[in-house]
Amino acid sequence: MRILKSISVVAVAAVTLASCGSVKNLAVPTMDTAVSISAKKGAIDEVAFDHWAHADLVTDTIPGMSLEKAYKFLEGKKGETVIVAVIDSGIDIEHEDLKDVLWINPKEIAGNKIDDDKNGFVDDVYGWNFLGGNGVDAPEQLEITRLYAKYKNLFEGKTIETVSTEEKAEFEKYQEYLKAFEASGGRHFKTMERLTQIEGNFNDIKKFLGKDSFTLEDLQAVKTDDQKLQAQIGDILVLLGRGFDEESFLEYFDGQKRNKNYDITFNGREIVGDNPEDMNDTDYGNEFVIGSTEIESHGTHVAGIILATRNNGIGLNGVANNAKLMSVRAVPDGDERDKDVALAIRYAVDNGAKVINMSFGKSWSPNPEWVFEAFKYAEQHDVLLVHAAGNDVKDIDVKSNWPNDTADKVNELVDNVLTIGAMSSSYNENLPASFTNYGQKNVDVYAPGVQIYSTVPQNKYARYNGTSMASPEVAGVAALVRSYYPQLSASQVKHIIMNSGTEVNMEVVLPGSKSEENPNGKKVNFSELSISGRVANAYNALVLADKMVNGK
Repeated sequence: MRILKSISVVAVAAVTLASCGSVKNLAVPTMDTAVSISAKKGAIDEVAFDHWAHADLVTDTIPGMSLEKAYKFLEGKKGETVIVAVIDSGIDIEHEDLKDVLWINPKEIAGNKIDDDKNGFVDDVYGWNFLGGNGVDAPEQLEITRLYAKYKNLFEGKTIETVSTEEKAEFEKYQEYLKAFEASGGRHFKTMERLTQIEGNFNDIKKFLGKDSFTLEDLQAVKTDDQKLQAQIGDILVLLGRGFDEESFLEYFDGQKRNKNYDITFNGREIVGDNPEDMNDTDYGNEFVIGSTEIESHGTHVAGIILATRNNGIGLNGVANNAKLMSVRAVPDGDERDKDVALAIRYAVDNGAKVINMSFGKSWSPNPEWVFEAFKYAEQHDVLLVHAAGNDVKDIDVKSNWPNDTADKVNELVDNVLTIGAMSSSYNENLPASFTNYGQKNVDVYAPGVQIYSTVPQNKYARYNGTSMASPEVAGVAALVRSYYPQLSASQVKHIIMNSGTEVNMEVVLPGSKSEENPNGKKVNFSELSISGRVANAYNALVLADKMVNGK
């Protein structure tokens, strides 16, 4: 799945927010990064907009992450190679802007069907695919659908009075799942009913006209007293007026039919072949990390934000240099499985990743303990996890959002996880993305996540919105810091990014608060939307890291 009154300053204050290890026992100070500047006047031109996330607030009046300034700071400094794992949908590792930055397993021989490095994964040259299949998409149910379906056959038609004492607790769970499933799926089911009705309208009109197809002029020429047919024609006229024809409508409808999010009979694991409820059943998946290039573009877009080849004259510059992309395919077109997430994190850790990006999330988690243990495993191995806060305009201090680093929304179980909200290029009350989740206790920092330009499959590029885009912006900054200051621990890098971000001291529109009754939305201080009240800044993070390591 997320500005400013005082003089522009880059200075290190004496305040300590976290105590961490490696450059052992060095606490992370906070920086005074308040900026006094007015909003940019006029629109950002097309070329600049493709890279607005890298802009500098002071020099460009665009609230980006000061990336060019960061690289000037790094001139003359030498960095180490950092492996960045992207746990996501399939990634087009053949993309022109990614093929030169791939992690390649040095101990694995491609295509020989032998586990050369004895890590339990055969031919995992570029990463691992926990979703099965080769070059195919991976439809899946939402977690609430899986939970509802699991209990439906046991309890449908029963009441609390008719179930046994032993079953009452699970029956109450079923009631909760049923209510949530109906609330979540209601819009989808209504949409499918509406699309089915429109398909019927096309068929009835063609039958009336005696044609296999028809034009706008054909409809406008129809004379009939049949009120049902008149209504159907009016319906299709509206559709045509919006730029649809029958072919494009059917293409859209077909895509919606492929959506298995609310299909309680669908078995998304048939292609995988494992038992998703057995954490010990780990012998599954394959080496084909690309997935369906026609449908799965999300992972490719995320990967490009972090580490698209810099200065090659094509596409875009990723945030990080000295970085290698490990592709871990574990996110389907639906909700990811807790088991896949946990094993994907462990795979990335075991194979040398120092930063892991996780641009996914869901509202229900039947086995969060598996993921918590994976988080702890990553922490023990000094790996930083960067996670998208989600796009549901909800306060995740109150509402569920998985995975996360706390079981009670108050106490963190680990100190190696960054949760990222999304912001726009509008340096005013609309700075928070209109879709982003927020939380003063559970979102750590914000980063650019609106209209972000990056790689998509088959050597193409596109702009996407989401905290899914904000998270890799921060993962890229983390990779930069870990490359040039490898002495710093994952925990220290987390707090460096939080404590060095640009402070935001203005009132903004609370995401999701606009309505017909309140078109201007509710105003809150930006500091109420995250722990830090800041926007990630690459230059500031490097300055603070340098001071911690070199004391200057």
